[in-house]
Amino acid sequence: MSERGALRTRLDLLAREVAKFGAVGAFGLVVNIAVSNLLWRATDLQVVRAGLLGTFVAILFNYIGFRYWTYRDRDKTGRTRELTLFLLFSAVGAVIENGVLYVATYGFGWNSPVQSNVFKILGIGIATLFRFWSYRTWVFKALPAKETALSTEGFLKQGRTEQVPQAGADSVRP
Repeated sequence: MSERGALRTRLDLLAREVAKFGAVGAFGLVVNIAVSNLLWRATDLQVVRAGLLGTFVAILFNYIGFRYWTYRDRDKTGRTRELTLFLLFSAVGAVIENGVLYVATYGFGWNSPVQSNVFKILGIGIATLFRFWSYRTWVFKALPAKETALSTEGFLKQGRTEQVPQAGADSVRP
């Protein structure tokens, strides 16, 4: 296979991964915003505490989506390690996400319902970049080259005509 074909295959796989990550994240965003808004309106919790609870509910939802859909073809041998790292990186993402909300609320006094939602979503956007990088790099580890090539057979069966390298320097890393 030519380098151009290998690059195209890698970009196709990355695009599919980003799309799946985004779909799970979009549902997680809805869960996060819905829980946060419910808590803001139905309880006396402070804005950031309610936002943090919304984040944690979304984290649990997202783990299921990432493990069983986005990264279902990744290594599944170390579930304890995977879950520990997922929760660790999710906690860092939660600090980023709710740190933006905290600064807006307590640093600038922007705490109307609309402002809280805007800064919650802004924080989620920034944290999402960190989460995508950390999950794909550390949490949902790619399979070794031989297993990766075998898992891309399904990719090729979906109408793709280019060949996928089997091993070596041209290995595909999803």
